[in-house]
Amino acid sequence: MGKLTVGALRAVLVVVFAGTVFVQAGMVWALVGGNDPEDGSVPLTPLRVITILGMLSAQVALACVWRLVTMVRRGTVFSHAAFRYVDVMIGAIVSAALVWFAVTAVNAPGQREDPGVSVIMAGIGVAILGVALMVLVLRTLLAQAVARDVEAAQMQAELDEVI
Repeated sequence: MGKLTVGALRAVLVVVFAGTVFVQAGMVWALVGGNDPEDGSVPLTPLRVITILGMLSAQVALACVWRLVTMVRRGTVFSHAAFRYVDVMIGAIVSAALVWFAVTAVNAPGQREDPGVSVIMAGIGVAILGVALMVLVLRTLLAQAVARDVEAAQMQAELDEVI
């Protein structure tokens, strides 16, 4: 991975992370301040808490991507240490899907007139779970690559002994 690619990715990660922190701060401010009274049309307090949790799961995933990019840059991504970050990222994506399903459930009573919105929102939650499954497949590919790397190192050691 080139320096430009790593720099661009890290810039995007920083901007997205800062955006999630900004959203979380706004939600906490609204919860603590209480200056935005609920009129009953939408349950704002549960949605704010869910938003804070959703942003937290995004932040965890962003931190894992940052660590994995660092490992790629150092050439150490094909090691067992990378699995920790990939596993945490899968957990963060699954938690984001669960948070989205919670948003769908909180929003559903207001969509009695048009239940298609809730169906679409549930479909988005399933798509988020699909992303977690794709990362799981990529984890399996990483496991195969690590196994091949270990095997190649063993063969190189045997070859060095022969020579």
